[in-house]
Amino acid sequence: MKNKLLCALVVVMMVVTVFGASPVKAAAYGTSFTTSITYQNVGASTATVSLEFYAEANGTPIIISRPDLAPMAGTSIYVGALGQLGAGFKGSAVLISNQPLVATLVQSAPVTSPIKIRPLSNGFTGGSNYVLVPTALLNTFGSNTIISVQNVDSNSVDLQLRFVPLSGSDIIVEVENLPAFATKYFDIAQMAEFGDSFNGSVQIYATKSGSSDPGSIVASAMELNIEGDNASAYEGTNEFATTIYMPSAMCLYQNQQTSSYAVQNTTDHDITFSVSFRPSGVTAGPFTLTPGTKQSVNGCDGNTPGFIGSAVIEASGDIVAMGKVYGGGLYTAFLGFTNGSSKISLPYVRWTNSHWYDSVRQRAYIAIQNVGADLPAGAVTVNYYDKDGNLVGSDSLGAIASGAKVNSNPSVIGADGAEFGYYDDGTYGGSAVVEGPEGSELAVVVRISTYSNSLIASEDYTGIPIQ
Repeated sequence: MKNKLLCALVVVMMVVTVFGASPVKAAAYGTSFTTSITYQNVGASTATVSLEFYAEANGTPIIISRPDLAPMAGTSIYVGALGQLGAGFKGSAVLISNQPLVATLVQSAPVTSPIKIRPLSNGFTGGSNYVLVPTALLNTFGSNTIISVQNVDSNSVDLQLRFVPLSGSDIIVEVENLPAFATKYFDIAQMAEFGDSFNGSVQIYATKSGSSDPGSIVASAMELNIEGDNASAYEGTNEFATTIYMPSAMCLYQNQQTSSYAVQNTTDHDITFSVSFRPSGVTAGPFTLTPGTKQSVNGCDGNTPGFIGSAVIEASGDIVAMGKVYGGGLYTAFLGFTNGSSKISLPYVRWTNSHWYDSVRQRAYIAIQNVGADLPAGAVTVNYYDKDGNLVGSDSLGAIASGAKVNSNPSVIGADGAEFGYYDDGTYGGSAVVEGPEGSELAVVVRISTYSNSLIASEDYTGIPIQ
C-alpha cells in the first residue's frame, strides 16, 4: 500500500512585495524563504520514497525519486537544490511511500540574510472539507499572514474562505476548480478584498467542483514581520474539542519570553472558555466567543513575571487554539492539542556545541506535557536516532504528574549528542521518538533555536503521533 504525506507549505525562493514605507533593515515579509522537507520513516521496513511537486494552481506533478530510507531513519531534501523546479517555484508537495512517514517543513532565509529564525510546520496524512486557521493578520502586531490551501482530493475542488474579524463583517473569498493536489496561496496584504488592516481567524470550506459534495483540503500559514525579522509557520486544523492542552506557557520568563493563545470558536453559537495555568493555579477567564471568532489570552493574565509552565483551555463548546511565545528572539507558533498519544515522532532534531555561537547549526529543545494520568519515573523515554535509523541514545524521564511538563534535548545522551544530526561528510539527519506506556497521553512541542547576535532565534513545531 502506498502512503501519501501532504505538505501544504512548500516554498522555493518565495518573493513577496512589501507595502508601505521602505524598511530600514531586512524584513521577514519580503524575504525569500526556501523549504527543506525533513522526514522520518516510522514504519517497520525499509521505505521506498518519491516526491510529487505541484506548482501553484497546477495539477501536473513534477516527480522526483528519493533514496530508500531504513526504519526510524531520518533525512531531508533542500528544495532549492532541485533543478527540476527552478528558482521562484511556489506550490505544494506530496511524499509517497510504501511505509508510514512523518515530515516537518523548515523554511530558511538566505545564508546572508539577518533573518535566522526558521518557520516550521508539519505535513499531513489526510484532509477535511472544513479547516480552521486560528489567526490571520494584516498589518497587525507588525505582521502579515500568507495562507496556503492544498487540495488533497482526487478531484478538483471549489474553495470558500471566510475571514472572520474580531469585529465587523466577514470577508468571503472564493476559488473555483483548484486541481487535485495543487495549492492556492492567499497573501492577505495583496488581496483587494482587505483594507488597511485585519485581525481575525479563517474558516475554509471545500466542495468538489461544480457540486455540493464535500471535498478534502489541508492548510498551512506563515506569519511574517513587516519591518522586523521574525517569522513563524503553523498548520490549519480540523480537530476540535472542548479541552485543549498547551505544553508551553510563560510570563516574562527570564524577563523576556511570554506566551499567548489564540482561541477560536468552531461552533454556530456563543461559547465561553477559560485558561488554567499550571503549576501556578491561575485561571484566566471566563471569556465569551461568538460563532467563528477568536480571542487572545496572554501568559501574564494573572501570572507573575518569571512564570513558566503549561496550560489547559476548557470551553463550553468546541474550539481550536494556537500558541505563540515571543520575546528575546522567540517568535514561535504551535497548535494546541486536543488529546495526547503514547508514541510521538519528532522528525527534525539537532544539537551542536562546536557551531552554536557562530550561528551555523541549531539546537532542539523538547517539551513534553502529560495530559493523562500521573506517570512514574522511567515510564517515558525519549529515543534519539541518527540519519540511518540507529539508536544513538535514550533519555529516561522522571515522574510526570498529570498536567505537568518535563524537558529533554540531545545533550543529555552524552558525547553522541554533542553534534546530533550533523555529520563529517556534510550530510544531515537526526530524529527522536517520545514513548510512554500504552494508553498514556503525551503532548510534545519541539523548539528549534539558532544563536544570533546575542539572541536565540526560535520557532516551534508539534510532535507527530505514530502507531
